[in-house]
Amino acid sequence: PAEPGPGALPDELRAAVRGLVAELDALFGALGLREESFAVGALSRVLAAELAGYGPARNRRRAAANRASVVFVDRTLDLAGAVGHHGDNLAEKILSVLPKLPGHKTDVMVNMVELTALQTPDEACSVIAPGCLAQPNDPAAKALWESFMSLKQKEAVMEARRHLVEAASRENLPIKMSMGRVTPEQLSSYIQLFRNNFKALENHCGLLQLVLAAVQTLKHPQISKWDNFLAFERLLLQTIGESEMPSVLNQLLPMIKSSSDRKQDDYSCEDFLVLLVYMYSVVGEIKSGKELDKAEEEVKKALVKAVCDEPELSPLLQKIT
Repeated sequence: PAEPGPGALPDELRAAVRGLVAELDALFGALGLREESFAVGALSRVLAAELAGYGPARNRRRAAANRASVVFVDRTLDLAGAVGHHGDNLAEKILSVLPKLPGHKTDVMVNMVELTALQTPDEACSVIAPGCLAQPNDPAAKALWESFMSLKQKEAVMEARRHLVEAASRENLPIKMSMGRVTPEQLSSYIQLFRNNFKALENHCGLLQLVLAAVQTLKHPQISKWDNFLAFERLLLQTIGESEMPSVLNQLLPMIKSSSDRKQDDYSCEDFLVLLVYMYSVVGEIKSGKELDKAEEEVKKALVKAVCDEPELSPLLQKIT
């Protein structure tokens, strides 16, 4: 079937596509290729169609000695992967809600105060050095972290309890294995057994850091919002198959609230930007029209008002504005 050419694109994008086509033609010419193009995604189809009709490319293909298949793939789903909340995974929740370890991009700070005799209401206490997730010299901790990444949350916290019980048993600590649902409070009570035994702390410090990370994540106020995100994304994937984008945006509109009207579980301005990136990444091609323009304009107005009403802008919002 005929595909839309660059004539249907905005001027800036049309120029970018033609510039990319010229560079691709030069590359294929240097390799002596006669390509057959395939495309996955709307922009990829435009690019492949432009390359097929490009005059210098037609001349090159007549003389080229080598044949090749070229697949163009739109990358918008990469964005959905970066901003989405992917299932019932404890490792991803830990990495999302706990503060980053200074100087690191992929590790977090674990509050270690619970393992000390220091009592402080300050959750950001800097007297005790933070723990972290990377425990390369502790086989039990490495095995537990793999469980956090590969198992569902319920199974992962059961693994955390099992590792704690085994560690406490080896150290002859007075632990009682309980059955049934594992709670953060139960894990904390097991951790307390290690607090006054310095040898046990030293032997199992890596494991204790990971279990503390799980406990602090499960108690974190952002966790309920995480579950809301996941539920909304699943609903969105169902809705998009049945509804047009304007109706999806209209469902989103009442959820955009100013700072003074927001409750703890309501979405912030940053949360809405994440949701919008996810929506536009997974929806694919969007049919433009007056209804979509109106819905988008309403969402823009509501979001701008919410940003302007923020008492203090986060670093991300400062960059955007």
